[in-house]
Amino acid sequence: MLGDASPETCRSYAYDLLRWFRVLWALDVGWEQVTEAEAVALVGWLRHARNPQRQRRPGGPQPGSVNPKTGKPRLRAGYAPATIAHNLTVVHGFYSFHMHFGRGPVLNPVPENRARRAALAHRSPLESRVQHRRGRLRPKMTVRQPRAMSDQQWEELFAQMGCARDRALMSCYVSSGARASELLGIELGDIDWTKGQLWVITKGTRARQPVPASPEALAYLATYLDETGLPPDGVPVWRTRRGEPRPLTYWAARRIIQRAVEKLDSNWTLHDLRHTAATRMARDPDLTLVEVQTILRHAHISTTELYTVVGLDDLVDKLAAHYSRPLQPTSWPTQYAADDIEAVFGAGK
Repeated sequence: MLGDASPETCRSYAYDLLRWFRVLWALDVGWEQVTEAEAVALVGWLRHARNPQRQRRPGGPQPGSVNPKTGKPRLRAGYAPATIAHNLTVVHGFYSFHMHFGRGPVLNPVPENRARRAALAHRSPLESRVQHRRGRLRPKMTVRQPRAMSDQQWEELFAQMGCARDRALMSCYVSSGARASELLGIELGDIDWTKGQLWVITKGTRARQPVPASPEALAYLATYLDETGLPPDGVPVWRTRRGEPRPLTYWAARRIIQRAVEKLDSNWTLHDLRHTAATRMARDPDLTLVEVQTILRHAHISTTELYTVVGLDDLVDKLAAHYSRPLQPTSWPTQYAADDIEAVFGAGK
C-alpha cells in the first residue's frame, strides 16, 4: 500500500500471505525462522491440494476437460501454475521487505533466479526476450492463447440476453474491448454520444481514458437508459433490476453470462468478450497493430501480438478445401534428364 499499488493488488497479496502463514502455522514454524524447506512445503501442497474456489456440482463436466463448442479447457480442480508462481513472488517480496530492516531470516526462503536476473538486466524493450532457465520451485508456465468467439457463437450468446440492460452491457463489452471492472464503473458523464466513446478508469494506471463504442452498442445503451431512467450523479450506469436499484457488481455481471452459457453448454467468460473484441480489431486489415494496442491500452505490443495468432478453428474452411483438392503428380523441369533425377532422388520419384 505504501508503494501506491491498487487495492485489488493489495488484496491478492494479502490472500497469498495468508496462505503462506497457514502453512507456517501447520508446521509450527515462526515466520522469522523459515528456510527454503517451508517454501518447498508450500509449493508441494499447492501442487496437490484441491482449490476450494473451483468446486463443481456433482455430475458436472470433468475438471480440466475441453469444451467441444468453445475449444476452451475447463479449470482444473487444483491450483494453477500461475497461482503458485504468484504466491512465491509475494512471499519473496515479503521477506525482501523485512530483510531491508534487519528482520526475518538471513536468506530469503524463496530462492532467486540468477539466470533470469542476468537475462533481463540491461535489456532494451526493442530486443527479443532472452530465454532463461526456471528458478528452483518455480512451475512451468505456458503462454495461453486467447480464445475469441466466432460471429455465430457471439450471436448465439447475445440471443440469450433477456433484457435491454444485458444486451447493452454485452454490446459495450464486445465493441470496446474494456475489462469487466472498467466498464462497470462508467457513469452518465462518462458517455460521449457524439464521438462514440466511453471513459473508463484503466486497471493498471488508474487513469481516465477513452475506449470506443460501436453505434449499435450506444443504441442498446440508449434503449436501456430510456427504460430504466437516468441514474443520479456519481452513480454507475449499470444497476440491478430487482429491489432497490444498486450498482451492478462484477459478480452480478459474471452471473449474467454464466446463465447464458449454461443454456448453451459452453464456458465463455466476461474476459472472453475482451478477447473477441481484440481479435476482431487485430484481424482488421485497416487497423495497424499499434492502433489496436492503443485501443486495448496494452503496455507492451507483445501482448497485442497474441491476438494475431491464427488458431486451427479459423482454418476449417481452408483445410476442407485442401483435403478436397486431388494430389498433384510430381513434375520436374524439362531441362533435367530423367537419368539424373533417378540417380539423385531414387527410382519412382
